[in-house]
Amino acid sequence: MPRGHSLRLTATAAAELGRLAAVAGTPGLMHLDLLEGACERHVIRIRPGHLAGVPVARADGITLHSPADQVDQLTGLSLDYRGDLSGGGFLIRAGRDVRCCPCGAAFTRAGTVGQ
Repeated sequence: MPRGHSLRLTATAAAELGRLAAVAGTPGLMHLDLLEGACERHVIRIRPGHLAGVPVARADGITLHSPADQVDQLTGLSLDYRGDLSGGGFLIRAGRDVRCCPCGAAFTRAGTVGQ
């Protein structure tokens, strides 16, 4: 993984990623990719295993991979997880140059609208 890497994982996100990887039979390996979103430009999709790409984050025994061409879009973001009795989900926490949808899983970087 390159120095000063792109995506940060909160402790709750790392714990949930670790749980999902173990249940899927791919302990320690998860994959995140970006799909075209409806409310914002990108929406995250998280799946078990190392499907392709490069490691973008490591924490608490989990390595999260992403396609190499999407790494720049993940720079400076933080992945969090929130759960309650009705369910849960992964959320993007962002800096100043990123606009997040109220759903928390979709975002647009400044300067990428319409690209």
